[in-house]
Amino acid sequence: MNKILTISEWEIMRVIWTLGEATSNQIIHIMYSKKKWQPSTVKTLLNRILQKGFLKTNGARRNRLYSPTIREHDAMSQTLQTTINSMCSMAIGSALIDLFDDIPLSHSDIVKLQTLLTQKIKNAPETINCDCLPGDCEDCK
Repeated sequence: MNKILTISEWEIMRVIWTLGEATSNQIIHIMYSKKKWQPSTVKTLLNRILQKGFLKTNGARRNRLYSPTIREHDAMSQTLQTTINSMCSMAIGSALIDLFDDIPLSHSDIVKLQTLLTQKIKNAPETINCDCLPGDCEDCK
């Protein structure tokens, strides 16, 4: 599954991951109270997520039950990896530095990152080559 979720689809999936499984009526009620989304918006998003393969249903016409086909952590990792793979290889490090500066991290997460980086530095190259099209990269100019 190489597809990624849009921001709105993530909102729907977070409800389903939280509940474990949910009917469309439950999701509609939650998304209306959270975002004021209309039922048609929720149903459209559910269908898109189904088509992408992130959800499955029990097949019922009424009271259809939706459940995830992927764990939230796996979807997060897949989305991040897909996004990173579309960036200039040379700029990923600085983008991650900016990201880590802006997001909250637990003490435990920081220790794990430090351990990982200590291991990675042993085999890290001095520089990363740009993999953009010639003349297309602002970081290379």
